[in-house]
Amino acid sequence: MSKNSFVKGAFILGSAGLVVKILGAFFRIPLGRLIEGEGMGYYQTAYPIYVLLLAISTSGFPIAISKMVSERRALGDYKGAHRVFTITFRILLVLGIVTFSMFFFGANFIVGTLFKNPKAYYSMLSLAPALLFVPIMAAFRGYFQGRNNMTPTAVSQIIEQGARVGFGLVLAYILMPRGAEYAAAGGSFGATAGAIFGMIFIIFVYRLNKPKIDKELKRSEHFPEEPVNEIIKNLLIIAIPIIIGASVLPIMNMIDVSIVMRRLIASGYTQAEANTLYGQLTGMAATLINLPQVLTMSIAMSIVPIISQSLAVNDIDEARKNAKLGVRMAILLGLPAGVGLMVLATPIMQLLYPSEPASVGKILFVMSIGVVFLSLIQTLTGILQGMGKSSIPVMNLFIGAIFKFIATYTLTSIPSLNVRGAALGTVIAYIVAGVLDLYWVKRLLKIEFEMADFVVKPLITVSLMGVVAKVSHMILVSALGNSLATVIAISLGAMVYGVTLVLIGGITKEEIERLPKGKKISKFIPDRK
Repeated sequence: MSKNSFVKGAFILGSAGLVVKILGAFFRIPLGRLIEGEGMGYYQTAYPIYVLLLAISTSGFPIAISKMVSERRALGDYKGAHRVFTITFRILLVLGIVTFSMFFFGANFIVGTLFKNPKAYYSMLSLAPALLFVPIMAAFRGYFQGRNNMTPTAVSQIIEQGARVGFGLVLAYILMPRGAEYAAAGGSFGATAGAIFGMIFIIFVYRLNKPKIDKELKRSEHFPEEPVNEIIKNLLIIAIPIIIGASVLPIMNMIDVSIVMRRLIASGYTQAEANTLYGQLTGMAATLINLPQVLTMSIAMSIVPIISQSLAVNDIDEARKNAKLGVRMAILLGLPAGVGLMVLATPIMQLLYPSEPASVGKILFVMSIGVVFLSLIQTLTGILQGMGKSSIPVMNLFIGAIFKFIATYTLTSIPSLNVRGAALGTVIAYIVAGVLDLYWVKRLLKIEFEMADFVVKPLITVSLMGVVAKVSHMILVSALGNSLATVIAISLGAMVYGVTLVLIGGITKEEIERLPKGKKISKFIPDRK
């Protein structure tokens, strides 16, 4: 599969992911203002364990389907590719029923006995059906991605998040007079509504494509039919390490709240102060750090089938070229995002959360250091998964999580650092995992990343961008106020970054042409001599 297809796939998923993240950010702010701290407490009690169960049931299988479908299609085995999809669909349906049952029938025990927050019961019940519908949707998404068609996944993601926001906010508003726990349940039901609408859409798209799929099946090359147990075995070999890896952060997030809160209190903060600091870390700063992820995650999702297909036909050079392109894109997207959040940390936080103290910007400043490493982790993980080495990034993430646990426990109790110690712990985890992933990709694919293209040129570009953004904000803030000055500073920084990147050859005309509509844009780009 060509690099052009890879970049276009990443662009489609990245665009959809950006819309989804924007909708998600829009959802959290008005929901918090509507149901206030009490309601958000019930909402957040149910949500972390929901995310964990969702990771278990859906994280690994779409990638496994994508990889196995793309490999068989590359060889002309269309029947085998479709058979992988149908078998995995049944597995995910069963997993959905199991996780739904655990969440729905065990809700009282979970919130009452484990979390000691019985009023979160209705939020648990509202989220439970989503665990049934999302796995079904995940099966179709993985199949379309294996066909190198990213559009159904992208559109279904937007529909899912749009329904979540719309239904969640409306139901929370309607139910607010009955009490915060019912309003929180209304907000939680948004996830279920989104899953239903997203599932309906992607099934509809599958039905539209069924005649084309049937034609492919008729002209499929003849291969011996794989036994069901062999397909399941191969699926699990790919999916289980990914599921374990995807579960690390949700599990750490569930443990983190206990560690951070206790260490803050041990250092002299009151329960209320510790709760506020933790909210600033996870509900505000972390939300912004996650925003650039949508672009780099799209690279990771797109690169898995591309690497798989290249290796399936023994085209090592093509695999190396796509791996290097993926890493370059991760750096060119993650580095400016991190530097931008760093130099404008306090202005950005004051723009989005004007009622919060300026000190919350210091938390964002620390966490922004980890953005580029998180971007690399996601892309390098996709490369390793495409190579069939899914266990490597999982192990690296576990090693990073150990560093995070030690650093968070130690640093958070230092009064001068407080919750920034937890932020540093997260950054350290990203650095450790990212460096280890890079080592293994270089070793297994035997590739070198040129210092000029992968380090020097990006650093020169983001340094100039950072200076322009910071200085422009300092000049404009007294006359225009923080909000307008921040928006202008971000815009100027982005313009400088794009222009400088082209002028110093940080991105080539050929690479721009691989983007959707890239040939039109490339007309304005000079040829490199």
